[in-house]
Amino acid sequence: MPISIDRFDEEPVDALGLQEGTHPYRLLQFLTDHSDQAFTQTELHEATGIKRGSVGAALSRLEDRGLVRHRGRYWAIAEDDRLASYAAQMNASSASTTDDYYNDEE
Repeated sequence: MPISIDRFDEEPVDALGLQEGTHPYRLLQFLTDHSDQAFTQTELHEATGIKRGSVGAALSRLEDRGLVRHRGRYWAIAEDDRLASYAAQMNASSASTTDDYYNDEE
C-alpha cells in the first residue's frame, strides 16, 4: 500500500525499515551523529548502552543493508543517499525542537 509523500518525508526512518528505539536504530543514530569517526564494538556498547552481545548482531544487520561499513575492528556510517536524507531530517527536527523550546529568543 503506498503512503503519501508527506508521510514519507516526515518518517525517514520507515524508509530505512528501522523502528525507533531498536538496537539498529540507536546504533545508526549514534553513527549518524558521529559521521566523521569510526568506532569499535566496545566503544559503541559504551556510548549507546546496548549490550555487548547485541551490538555485533545489530551492526551485521545494518551492514547487510548497506547502512554501515566495517574495516578491521572499526565501524562507521555508510555513504548512502538514504542516510543523507535521514541525517538531514534528524538535524532539521533537532533545530526545530530547539527553536520551539527557546521560542527563538537568544
